[in-house]
Amino acid sequence: MKKWFFCFIFLMGFGSCEKNIDIKPDATNTKLVVDAQIENDQAPTVVLSSSFGYFSTIDSTILNNSFIHDAVLTISDGTKTHQLKEYKVATAGGYFYYFSSDPANPATYMKGELGKSYTLKIVYKNQSYSAITSIPFLTKLIDSVWWQSLKNYPDAPQVVLMAKVTDPPGLGNYIRYFTKENSEPFFPGLNSVFDDQVVDGKTYTIQVDKGVDRNQPINRANYGYFYRGDTAVIKFCNIDKESFDFWKTWEYAFQSIGNPFSAPGKVIGNVDNSALGAFCGYSVQYKTLIIPK
Repeated sequence: MKKWFFCFIFLMGFGSCEKNIDIKPDATNTKLVVDAQIENDQAPTVVLSSSFGYFSTIDSTILNNSFIHDAVLTISDGTKTHQLKEYKVATAGGYFYYFSSDPANPATYMKGELGKSYTLKIVYKNQSYSAITSIPFLTKLIDSVWWQSLKNYPDAPQVVLMAKVTDPPGLGNYIRYFTKENSEPFFPGLNSVFDDQVVDGKTYTIQVDKGVDRNQPINRANYGYFYRGDTAVIKFCNIDKESFDFWKTWEYAFQSIGNPFSAPGKVIGNVDNSALGAFCGYSVQYKTLIIPK
């Protein structure tokens, strides 16, 4: 009895030892954020903004003021170099700004081409930044798409989109996909990037989850489903390793937000000089399916 009494006292004392930890995050300087892409047969698009502090309160005014305008951007394919122009688009919450090719300079006007590499250079506040990406050849392809009723719920309005995909022999084929529902924009899947570690050189069947707008609450109960009567479009992109690494780590970080048990991770971008973000290249294949009512 005496033994158990001392054990009880020890455990009580151990459990009562608490220490308040006051974590004060280091103040960080504002960094350049780069969201840039180029795909085959399309002009490049680049969005520049300033980073926010982790605990910053963000509203539409702050977002509108975060766009960077007074930067000089050029893109090169190794043969010609083109200076990008800033464009302004009205939105419900203000304006959206981006840089793209300038038709006023037709001699160097640039669209993406399969198999080419591109260098993006940014000069802003006497600082220079650069990133390199490539548009791979379209080697990994969707062969066919179809829809299926939900298992055990054949009369449900939701359906599952399926695809048969062929991966060429040899590791290093990376993809990212988006989907479009009717007149909606293209959105990436919650997990939108994949490598070929398991499927190298194989033809396989896979479910294609409907993409999500990450600016809106995600409906987990109906995540991934299309509906009868929908016109579904898949945008299937071959990407390089750097683009894969960026989006893989970005999506992991996004899904870890608010989870106290998740392991910390770093988003791996490809822009130098401590800038955030990435410049990504896409070779694109589209597949459309009309789902009957």
